[in-house]
Amino acid sequence: MLKPAAIALALSLVIHPALPQADELDKLNLPEMGDSSGSLLTIAEEKELGEEFFRYLHAEMNINKDAEIQEYIQTIGSRLTQHSDNPAYRFHFFVVMENDINAFAGLGGYIGVNSGLILMTEAESELASVMAHEIAHVTQRHLYRGVEAQQRLSIPTLAATLAAIAIGTQAPQLGQAALAAIQAGNVQFQIDFTRAHEEEADRVGMQTLASSEYDPRSMPIFFEKLQQSSRYYGRDIPEFLRTHPVTASRISDTRGRSETYPYKQYPDSLAYQLTKAKLRVLTDTNTTEVQKYFQAKLTLGTTEQRTVAQYGMGLVALTLQKFQDAESIFQSLAQTYPNQVQYGTALARTALEARRFDVALDRYKKLIEKFPNKEAIKLEYAESLLKTGDNKQAQKILATLNADTQRLPVYTQLLAQVYGNLHQPAQSHRYLAEYYYATGQTREAILQIRLAKNSRGLTPQLEAILDERLKFFLNREKDETR
Repeated sequence: MLKPAAIALALSLVIHPALPQADELDKLNLPEMGDSSGSLLTIAEEKELGEEFFRYLHAEMNINKDAEIQEYIQTIGSRLTQHSDNPAYRFHFFVVMENDINAFAGLGGYIGVNSGLILMTEAESELASVMAHEIAHVTQRHLYRGVEAQQRLSIPTLAATLAAIAIGTQAPQLGQAALAAIQAGNVQFQIDFTRAHEEEADRVGMQTLASSEYDPRSMPIFFEKLQQSSRYYGRDIPEFLRTHPVTASRISDTRGRSETYPYKQYPDSLAYQLTKAKLRVLTDTNTTEVQKYFQAKLTLGTTEQRTVAQYGMGLVALTLQKFQDAESIFQSLAQTYPNQVQYGTALARTALEARRFDVALDRYKKLIEKFPNKEAIKLEYAESLLKTGDNKQAQKILATLNADTQRLPVYTQLLAQVYGNLHQPAQSHRYLAEYYYATGQTREAILQIRLAKNSRGLTPQLEAILDERLKFFLNREKDETR
């Protein structure tokens, strides 16, 4: 049987899935999802399939939980999709906290980028070029073209089996086991994307890149960088090179195409540099080395680059709980650059982690007044309010979050905490169930819904909601263990 833990990795749009020892398995054939244009998969089914992918991902992969990083990658993605050949398509971008160099796209517009790939880029346009390429895989419906079969499967089963095909990209042993389990269940699958799909994704992605005011020359530059670096990896080449082979002709084609665009300067945003600094601190376990890295850059480069190095030093100090050092650094940055939101939030977070709650709340409140549309600030402010016992205000802040933010597991997790603190156990268990389900823990979700149903004083409306969700979760569990 395929358990969520065994099938919980993302679907990469691949030419040939890089599964270790896959040649020992029989050829697998994918089931019919519809015709090659995807017309037999309804919009609702595609949305549900994407949500299932994202849920499976949370069960096994370390999906970024930092609100600022999430806001940044979604902002870049939204800027690109607005200039894609299908701007109405709804995408969701996220960062996987893994050092492996990889990026992938799944059905439903879910696109993930590994932190290792972001840190390898030397310009924001390089990161944007990878994301534009993945967006093109979705808008050109390459996944649908690669899926040919004889039968339709349920959405949960299809999401699980497609995830199992790609599971080897970051967990080889689990991938091998998942594929074997699919065979044992007499379900046949095959996926084979062509070189033409990669070339089309390059061409369409470059158009998107240029239209979004990113440097089209960054695509061949990054491809060449990947190709040159691969010689040092031996057999352990980056997964992105396995699933998106970079050839000399491909580099040549993209370089030639990029030269047709007028040359101009494309400066990096400060948000890109600050996001990289934060990712470096969050993903490198050797704090001493990270500190040396930023220390060496304090006197190098432009004023902006030295400022980023100061920010990195402040984050290291905060990680080491050297609150006075962090306070001093972020106070200076926030005063010098009052319109750069990351410095203000870092200063507020320093007070919060130092348990100076009144100061933290005051800082977050002022930040919200100054940057009313910043979802990351609202989430951190809500967490701060919960820590100080102001549950009603936290509830009000959570109600102002947009639809994209409410899709994140942290939203229902915070709501569960709010209702728990307000002594409303039924609602608390209800939202905790949604959190568990969103993170791929269906059995725990069922338990929480049953606890909610056993609570006293249920209204008929809430009881109906709980009955519907319990039925839904039970059906999902049945599909997952089939």
